[in-house]
Amino acid sequence: QLQASGGGLVQAGGSLRLSCAASGRTFSRYAMGWFRQAPGKEREFVAAITWGGGSTHYADSVKGRFTISTDNAKNTVYLQMNSLKPEDTAVYYCGASYGLITRHLSQYDKWGQGTLVTVSS
Repeated sequence: QLQASGGGLVQAGGSLRLSCAASGRTFSRYAMGWFRQAPGKEREFVAAITWGGGSTHYADSVKGRFTISTDNAKNTVYLQMNSLKPEDTAVYYCGASYGLITRHLSQYDKWGQGTLVTVSS
């Protein structure tokens, strides 16, 4: 089970940190990812990481502004979002991909419920 939290309303240029707590099973063999879905748009890749942070991937649109990380002791994945822009407004979802770090939506078979991020201009 994945539980996402940390969304909210922030002004452009501000920061938020999203959390995704994993429970109920062992996720050590999963790579974890963050995706987002804006109103009227498809869900898109944001960032992905292997547990322990050995490998990370970022979408070009967030590279240099967002940082994905893990806390293995807490079974939690974080997404630190800095220099937020209005176009970052979306529902953010965390997902788990078995055995493979990937930016492809179809490879993720475990999802959290989503947390809304709204960036005002």
